[in-house]
Amino acid sequence: MSLIPLLLLILASLSLIPPSKSAPDFTNIVYKGCAKQSLSDPTGVYSQALSSLYGTLLSQSSKSKFYKTSTGSGQSSISGLFQCRGDLSNVDCYSCVSRLPILIDKLCGKPIAARMQLYGCYMLYEVAGFAQISGMEMLFKSCSGTNVGGAGFEEKRDTALNSLENGMSGGNGGFFTTSYQDVYVLGQCEGDVGASDCVECVKNAVQKSQVECGSSISGQIYLHKCFISYSFYPNGIPKKSSSASYSSPSSSSGGEPNTGKTVAIIVGGAAGVGFLVICLLFARGLLKKKDGKVFK
Repeated sequence: MSLIPLLLLILASLSLIPPSKSAPDFTNIVYKGCAKQSLSDPTGVYSQALSSLYGTLLSQSSKSKFYKTSTGSGQSSISGLFQCRGDLSNVDCYSCVSRLPILIDKLCGKPIAARMQLYGCYMLYEVAGFAQISGMEMLFKSCSGTNVGGAGFEEKRDTALNSLENGMSGGNGGFFTTSYQDVYVLGQCEGDVGASDCVECVKNAVQKSQVECGSSISGQIYLHKCFISYSFYPNGIPKKSSSASYSSPSSSSGGEPNTGKTVAIIVGGAAGVGFLVICLLFARGLLKKKDGKVFK
């Protein structure tokens, strides 16, 4: 059998293989906050309390989107919480939260307080007596480096954000998403924040997004007790699964494909074809040698 038709058949088969879907981005790190002071723990009492706290939070993440508790007693107690984005499934919530203790330990060590924010969830803990901050304090902002040209963008964005503010007051459990034309917005408050305080927090975050991000194509504002995001899609808002409905700043500038992954798929396919051709040539050579010995 000629190798040329066989090679063409292989290439045709490879072209029919659908490209793999990129993993949802809810486990990517947004920011970390680590207190400068480390835990003084000669007896190990804090380490034990922190380990117990992590275990409790992790076990609750498979059945709840928000949980707050404390472990230990007196001055050695540690309080903490986790929260998942409202549109994550229980499985995705657990998957997201399970990464947080490892990341905190790796990136912060064991300070007296720490907060780790991923796109889909966050966790924080603090020892008894740690200084409290305002719920309106901005912890982190992310504004895309791509700006939107032309008139009308800010009006669309502000209309979408105004709808978000109204939606947060509608008894949605502190989580709400909506869109206006090509702008998608999302907001969430910490699970134990009251309805009126939640609306006030989101309004504050919206104002900061307008000032801080200007004409950026996407923006995320994280306050202590709430966060909001907006993304503008010039070609229309893409339809996504709930676990991937919130785009990261790097992927919210028009839905551009992951070219690095695409190149890897192409190179991998070509390498596979090359290896198969080499094997066929080698087998063909063996058959010729065998034919010569048997029928000589």
